Amino acid sequence: MKIGVISDTHGLLRDEALAALQGVEHILHAGDVGDAAILDELRAIAPVTAIRGNVDTHGACALLPATEMVSLAGISFYLVHSVHDLDLNASAAGVRCVVSGHSHMPLIEERRGVMYLNPGSAGPRRFALPVTVAHVFIDGEAMRAEIVEIL
Repeated sequence: MKIGVISDTHGLLRDEALAALQGVEHILHAGDVGDAAILDELRAIAPVTAIRGNVDTHGACALLPATEMVSLAGISFYLVHSVHDLDLNASAAGVRCVVSGHSHMPLIEERRGVMYLNPGSAGPRRFALPVTVAHVFIDGEAMRAEIVEIL
């Protein structure tokens, strides 16, 4: 299974992000959506699980959950906009991947058997940080992720 992961669009869904997400079977949006129409565009590619971020204070995006747990191909993912707001022990909860955003800094690291994935920001460029999304690949019990620089 191939999963697309995106965050911090801040109301901007780039064509390059859409192209990078083509062919995925599910999309995870880790918040700061900025415009609910972005989720509709992503749903045209694949089913979407999305949470709100700190900029999602008005309209439909404000109604998104602050956190979400989803199981894809038997792997549990936990979405939280800022990893500093993580409100559970991921390993004890059986979570295999914590997906966050907020920092705009792409990151893949493993701690105590849990992958921590920040796809970076796919929206407006911030400072000198890259514009990125991520892919997660699941094959049975094996899982790997990659950061995809789109701009």
